[in-house]
Amino acid sequence: MIREPARPQRTSWPERGFVVILFGMTHRVGRKGQVVIPKVFRVAVSLEPGDEVTFSREGNAIRVELVVSPDALMGRLAGHRLVAALERDRQAERRR
Repeated sequence: MIREPARPQRTSWPERGFVVILFGMTHRVGRKGQVVIPKVFRVAVSLEPGDEVTFSREGNAIRVELVVSPDALMGRLAGHRLVAALERDRQAERRR
């Protein structure tokens, strides 16, 4: 008897505009220990070719996280007037 594979359960996050598959995706580990990260997951965390990731172990699970370099954060707060606000706070602290 041939059994149909279970369909993956999907949950939608409309405010972010993507779908996450909760289970049902399996891949084989290659000879060199490599596994392909499914596109739906790469898109969900904006993982691009050449990006750096870190691995950690959580019980029997392996967690893969995108490493965000400090250089990638440069300019993210431009136009938010954060520096001016911090300088005002520092001046007020000095006056006290």
